[in-house]
Amino acid sequence: MGWFGGNYEEYDFEMFSFSHFVIIAILVIVSIVIYKFREKLKIYKWRRAEIGLALSLILLESCYHIWMYVNGDWDVSHAIPLELCSISLILTVLLLLTRKKIIYEILLFTALLGASQALITPLLNFDFPHFRYFHFFYTHLMMIWVVLYFTWVHAYRPTIWSVLKLFIFLNVLMPIIMLINKAFDGNYMFLSYKPKSPSLLDLLGPYPWYILSMEFLLITLSLIVWLIFRNKRHKS
Repeated sequence: MGWFGGNYEEYDFEMFSFSHFVIIAILVIVSIVIYKFREKLKIYKWRRAEIGLALSLILLESCYHIWMYVNGDWDVSHAIPLELCSISLILTVLLLLTRKKIIYEILLFTALLGASQALITPLLNFDFPHFRYFHFFYTHLMMIWVVLYFTWVHAYRPTIWSVLKLFIFLNVLMPIIMLINKAFDGNYMFLSYKPKSPSLLDLLGPYPWYILSMEFLLITLSLIVWLIFRNKRHKS
C-alpha cells in the first residue's frame, strides 16, 4: 500500500535524524517569520485561510483514522482523541473556526507545552515520506503556529485566570478519561501507567503519585508560559 501502508520497517523513523531536524528547523523558521512580520500580517484578512486550515486539519485527521482502520490498528483503547495533543488538535480547529478567546487560553498552554514536546521527542514509527510522518508533523506544527498567530497577529493574550481555566479544564477531563481507560484498558494521557520507553514521567515518582507530579509540573510550566506571553503593557 506504499506510503499509506502500515509496514513501518520500510519507513522506520529515527529521532534526531535528518528528516526530524528538518521539521525542527521549519518549526523555528516559520515561528520567527510569524513574529517578525506580525504587523504586516495584521493588514490582511485571513478568515478564509483560517477556515481552510481548519478544514485541512479535519480532513487529515479523518484520513489518519481511516488509515488506522484499513491497517487493523483502530481500537477504542488508543484511537479516540483523548491524548493531550489530540485534544489540542480539536481546540486548534475550534479556535480557527470560532476565534473564541477561551479556546485560545487553553490551547496556548496545551500546544506550547504538549505539541512542542511531541515535536522534539515524537512517538512515531514512520519516517518521510510515509503518510503518518506528514500527518503527525503537520498537525503538531499547526497547533503551535496557530496559537502563535493568534497571539502575535490577533493580539490574544493569556491572563493569570487562563492558567486557572486550564487547571479546571484538565481536572474536569481527567476523571472522564480515567473511566474510559478503565473501561477499555486504555492509557490515555498516561493516567493508567507510565510509558514503557524512558520518559520524563520516570522522574515524577511511582503510580499514582506521578499524576499529581504531572499536574504540579504542568501548572508551573503554564505560569512560565503566562509570564512570557501575557500583555506587558500597563495602562497609563
